[in-house]
Amino acid sequence: MTDALPGATGGDLGRFRDVDAWVFDLDNTLYPRSANLFQQVDRRIHEYVGRLLKLTPEAAQRVQKDYYQRYGTTLRGLMEEHGIQPDDFLEYVHNIDHSTVQPDPRLAAAIARLPGRRFILTNGSRSHAEKVAERLGVTRHFDAIFDIVSSELLPKPNAITYDRFVIATGIAPKRAAMFEDLSRNLAAPAALGMTTVLIVPPEAVEIIGEAWEQDGRDAEQVDFVTEDLAGFLEDVLAEIGAR
Repeated sequence: MTDALPGATGGDLGRFRDVDAWVFDLDNTLYPRSANLFQQVDRRIHEYVGRLLKLTPEAAQRVQKDYYQRYGTTLRGLMEEHGIQPDDFLEYVHNIDHSTVQPDPRLAAAIARLPGRRFILTNGSRSHAEKVAERLGVTRHFDAIFDIVSSELLPKPNAITYDRFVIATGIAPKRAAMFEDLSRNLAAPAALGMTTVLIVPPEAVEIIGEAWEQDGRDAEQVDFVTEDLAGFLEDVLAEIGAR
């Protein structure tokens, strides 16, 4: 079982008893950051930016990080500031080696037991999400994937993206739980009434990424914090008596 760290409003797992919609981010949430999958995507993104804007690798990386922080995704920044079309970008940056994601039977078993419907909500492409889910062994346990195209290319953390997700799936936000590795992406779900869970890397794992990405464990939009998604779900299932 996981050591579920209490979030801003405490750690009463009983609040999951009414949840019938389970919404999961993809990258660094369903699989561990240590798989280094997103690092591959990150590298492909700044290669794309450099090629498109004719920048040095260092300058391209600065632009990439700036757009990611200001717009939610580098793609959105490129669309807003340079008018690019998304298809070539999405195909290029997700052309990576997915074999670094290992099967996770424990996670698959826990997700399969969650009562109600389960969704993937990602700023990535459907193809990327499908490949990750297949590697993890969780594909058949999800009802739908809501990708960046489904959100009309408007990424999390924009509140409109979550509104579109709610409309498309018909879920009741107050009966939903959202699992994310970025605290800022939990603000809109919390405002809608979802129970929120922040997934953080184990302390022993070296953190690779921007400092702002690791902030927010104590933010008001975070209800629970855990280092172990599978273990956390097992604890929830035990608490709510799910078979």
